[in-house]
Amino acid sequence: MDYFEVSAHLTVRPGCVEGFKKQAAECIRITQEKDTGTLRYDWFLSSDGTECEVREAYTGPEALIEHNMHILQARSKLFKDYADNHFMVFYSEPSQSLLDLLKTHQVGFKWFSFFRGLEAIPSRIPGTDSEAKQAV
Repeated sequence: MDYFEVSAHLTVRPGCVEGFKKQAAECIRITQEKDTGTLRYDWFLSSDGTECEVREAYTGPEALIEHNMHILQARSKLFKDYADNHFMVFYSEPSQSLLDLLKTHQVGFKWFSFFRGLEAIPSRIPGTDSEAKQAV
């Protein structure tokens, strides 16, 4: 893998969905302004507004650590006022620095190592040069 993927799950406290949305927007704003290695930071809310999944991708584990430093205050407010049950899933090889960070923040987590998948075929990936050449 050329990048580091993470999925975070959390629950929204009853009656707090609007405050949750505002605080999530603040986390996204900070990420856009400060992070240098974040490739994806997409928030998904369940139709009833009680659960959230955050799909994240980074250039590597150090980029996630940088991201954590940038949003620490905003994320702390999110969990203090609006959300609970933070659980993360990692799709990579474990790194000691991230294991230490998870222990510090007392976040539940699972770690999955890559097993097998599709090989990227450039002609089938939208936006690649080979696709543009085929369209000509």
